[in-house]
Amino acid sequence: MTFHYDVCIANLPEMIASVRQGQLRPSKVTTSDSPRSILKGGWVIDPKNKIESVKDIAFQGKWIIEVADEIVPEKGDAVYRVEGLQVWPGLIDMHLHLGDLFEVSTRPIFEAVTDGVTVGLSPGAGNTFMAPALLGAEVDRGVPMNIGVYLGALNVMGTMLNLDELIALFKGELDEHIALTKMTRNRITYMTAPLVVGIKDHMGHWLSSDEHLERTFELTSQAGLVFMSHTQDPVHAERLVHLSKDRPLHLAHATAAGCGTHDDPVTGIRRVIELLKFPHVSGEFVTSMLRTGGGNREGLIMPPNAREVALEALSSGIVDILISDGQGDATMKGFGDTRDNIPCILELTASGVLPLSDAVATMTINPIRLLEKCTHQSWWSQELGHLGIGARANIVVVDPNDKLATYTFVNGILAGFENRVVRRANGAGGWVCKFGLLDRLGVGDLSTHVMN
Repeated sequence: MTFHYDVCIANLPEMIASVRQGQLRPSKVTTSDSPRSILKGGWVIDPKNKIESVKDIAFQGKWIIEVADEIVPEKGDAVYRVEGLQVWPGLIDMHLHLGDLFEVSTRPIFEAVTDGVTVGLSPGAGNTFMAPALLGAEVDRGVPMNIGVYLGALNVMGTMLNLDELIALFKGELDEHIALTKMTRNRITYMTAPLVVGIKDHMGHWLSSDEHLERTFELTSQAGLVFMSHTQDPVHAERLVHLSKDRPLHLAHATAAGCGTHDDPVTGIRRVIELLKFPHVSGEFVTSMLRTGGGNREGLIMPPNAREVALEALSSGIVDILISDGQGDATMKGFGDTRDNIPCILELTASGVLPLSDAVATMTINPIRLLEKCTHQSWWSQELGHLGIGARANIVVVDPNDKLATYTFVNGILAGFENRVVRRANGAGGWVCKFGLLDRLGVGDLSTHVMN
């Protein structure tokens, strides 16, 4: 926080612990009563609410409580002076590998937060029904980001459950006896398995039969889940669209088709963009690949001519969602890096591809609207992706000069500050499923409790 004497000197007795007349006076900021926090004087970019002007924003606890031209600080308020900075809704990275790639020496979840990501949805190709319990336990033990997962398509189809039973499972309606005899002997796995956002088909690791894909489409469309497909080979993408039969399909990291691994780069990206024109097909582009370098050498590089085709699709609105795919500090990288998210958004505006509000929308309200549409759940746009009153206080404050996140707030807690992790925010994050955002699953506490 930058202290300004006109705002903060009067608050110092409340903010700093001291001793007076032989008695300890603790800091009221650290008590269980949450102080009000105010972001003053920032250029607010809120695409959903059509705000692009200087505003003050106040939040308390997890929620935004006021947005106004001026909010007068009161005694005990925590004030952040953000003049000259941009205030965006916290970034929604709906394709971000986090806890599923077996990193053992790095902290991709924590690093992603310093890049402004407040919600990360992790599409592990090998994610089994146990993924929600395993990663959910880490959320319970404390992470500074809201996290959700997609399950691997073949793993979902690998039990004895038939299609109707799978649909019932993901609706929370499966009879427990059926679950325990045809799915898993582990009640924790059965209880937490429905707490996901979608299912991912991954042609990079396996090729599914038409019958298997038909069941997956039927499951996701009837149970209200995202169907995400690995998009790199245009032939595979065309096959998926053909099999979809107008059921929702999301083509992940579609820019990978323009990197030349399975077709000429320009031809490949054009073939995939044609698929994205179908009303039931959505897609996403990787931020790293849209920057002038075309990507990262640990992943794939998109040549300039293919990149121009992708930028045209973005400018025309054929694609309106950006993702990172990878956090570059993981030992197994994806195709991109969260470090490129904010720079890419700003560069799209600087180069005239998108107006600033539209560019910010690609990683805020646009993915939220898609998630809401696929899951048939309205809570998404009520709580996430915008800065309106009643939204969660997931906020990123961006310095447009260095293209970095100056502050990242997750559920009202400062989690990132000038490319550093704020450790007291380790428990700020929650668990994201299609039904809502949970503070915790409870799985991480089981080993510390005796149940009678």
